[in-house]
Parts: sequence; structure tokens; C-alpha cells
Amino acid sequence: SPWKPVLLLLSPPAFSTTCARCAKDRRLRAKRAISERQLTRYFVDQRKVRVVGGQGGGGGHSFYSEPRKIFGGPDGGNGGDGGHVILKADQQMKSLSAVFPFYQGFHGERGGSKNCYGANGAHVYVKVPLGTLVKEDGKVVADLTQHGEEYVAAYGGAGGKGNRFFLSNENRAPTFFTPGEPGQDRVLHLELKTTAHAGLVGFPNAGKSSLLRAISRAKPAVAAYPFTTLNPHVGIVHYQDYEQVAVADIPGLIKGAHQNRGLGMAFLKHIERCRFLLYVVDLSVPQPWIQLQDLKYELEAYEKGLSERPCVVIGNKFDLAQSRINLPLLRERVAERVIALSALTGDNLEELLFHLRELYDTYVKTEQSRGQSPVKW
Repeated sequence: SPWKPVLLLLSPPAFSTTCARCAKDRRLRAKRAISERQLTRYFVDQRKVRVVGGQGGGGGHSFYSEPRKIFGGPDGGNGGDGGHVILKADQQMKSLSAVFPFYQGFHGERGGSKNCYGANGAHVYVKVPLGTLVKEDGKVVADLTQHGEEYVAAYGGAGGKGNRFFLSNENRAPTFFTPGEPGQDRVLHLELKTTAHAGLVGFPNAGKSSLLRAISRAKPAVAAYPFTTLNPHVGIVHYQDYEQVAVADIPGLIKGAHQNRGLGMAFLKHIERCRFLLYVVDLSVPQPWIQLQDLKYELEAYEKGLSERPCVVIGNKFDLAQSRINLPLLRERVAERVIALSALTGDNLEELLFHLRELYDTYVKTEQSRGQSPVKW
């Protein structure tokens, strides 16, 4: 016959779901570690925001009319109010990077016939991290420190009045109505101050990031050059009775930081919210007590009384030979308690954890005696 059989060769599939060796790998991949340079793009502690409340809906203009009741009178309802823009503190937020530069509330709907009121505009909630300061023209207007705390940043406009509102004995058929009012328009400056129980304060390369890695699960960048940490990190120290102490790693300070040298004022403000301070000094350098004097001077020059908060001096890098020589000299010249440890080897970390809990318990008792609730994580 003229017809000849044709053999079709089908190419095999790219992968098989039945063969375990050829099956496509569907396992969840772990997230890549974000470097300190990349993290600076996600950590934002200042933001300028324009907030505008929603415009109120206009009043309705209509007259009731139906068969056998032609002159029913005015029945235009009032317009709905515009929605507010509300800042809400959320403990899940850690940065202002998710805050947009402009927010506007939803507009109210126009009033309808048959005395129907227009619907109010929905509110717009903006989540901000705990410790956010709201400033307007350099003046603090709100301080959001508690979870769920709210601040109305811009009020929505009131709805307009319908012609039914203007009905009176003198005017039985009013024809005028009022439009909705515009919402409040403000320009606010949001400033984040890290809220933590303890703050690690020290010069660059003192070992603050290594110490935070040793006592918590935080993973700040660690390297052998200064200013490795470019933004604050908060690590949580867990205890057996389920208490949690938050420790903030403040980027390294230098002389003249209160004059905005180095990282300066941008990170000194994060120390203001710390209830007690952990001064980290490098025991291996000559005369480590000078570091402590310079740190206290910078804190006191930035804010009076900041260096007088409850504190402890941590002598880091105790595993080095020079550190063992400088330790007794440091204790002679320092009135505060000195804890010598090594964040690299983990020596004597228990003493720091015990003393950290003592400082935390003292802070809790002090706040409760004043009738205030202590900050909990």
C-alpha cells in the first residue's frame, strides 16, 4: 500500500515525579544570611511622612416624591466622614523601612436620597515599631512605646449636610447643601529609638557584636575592622523562668560622638531607651580604663544623667595574655563592678548572665513600685 508506517520518537520529560533520583527537588531552602551592608537598606530609623485625612462626603440634595405624595419635602442625607490616618505601634515591626512617604485616608460617601447618610471612609492604619517618636516642626507630638498604642496622625474631614438638615418652618423646601470638609494635612517626622533593657556601649572593635552572639541568637556581623556594625541589633536573652531580657548592640562610638563625629548622633539616640548599660572595654589595649572614661564623657555630653544609669563594666578579650595583666589595674581605677570574660571562648559568660538578671529584676521592682508597667519582650 502507499501508506507506510511512521515511527514517532517522543522526547522524554525533563524530570520525573516518580523516580526519586530524577524527581525535582522541592525542599524549602533556607534564607540566605543578610550581610551588614545589605541590612542597612532594610533598617531605617528616620522617615518623613505626609499624612492626609480622607475628605468628607458631600450632602445629598433631593426631594421626596411618590404617587399621591408629590410634595414630600427634602430628603437629602448627610455625607459620611472621611477616614483617619492612624499610626499604630506593633512589636513585630523592627524598622521604619516599611513606612511609605505618603498616606491618605479613604473618602466618605455622598449622602443619598430618602434621608440616607453616606458611609464613613475607612481608616488607614500604619504600623510602626515600638519606640517611634512622632515629631512635627521639631516638636514631639507622640511617643509610641507600648504594643497596640495608637496616634491619630491626620483626622478625616467631616461630612457635608444634606438639604434635609436645613428644613425649618421658615424654609420648607431648602435647596442648598454643604460639601464635605477636606481632611487634615500634616508632614510628620518619624524617629525610631530602639527599646531594649540593656545597651552594649563601647568603642569599635571592643567585641560587642561577638558578645551579643554569645549570649543570644542575634547574628550581627563580626569582622576585624572598625564600624562593622552599622545599625543597632537587639538580641534576646532567655532564662529558665521564661523571662526575656533584650540587649541592644549599639554601633561603636568614638571621641566626639556627641558632636556627630563618626556614626555620632544617629546612634546615640538608641541608648536613651536602655534601662541599664553594659560598658564593653577591650582589656588587651594599654590603659583600658581610659576607654570607660571617654565613653561616659560622650554619653554625659549627649544627655545629662545618661552615664549615671545602672551599669556594669565588661572586660572583654580576657583570653589574651595582656588582658590578665590589665584586669587588676582596671579594677583598682573603676568604682563599678568589672566582669572579665571572653566572648570568643565563652569564658565567664555565666557571671554576666547572672548579673544581667539582677539588673533586670531591680528595674522591674523599681517600675512596679512607681505604679508603672515594665517593658516586656
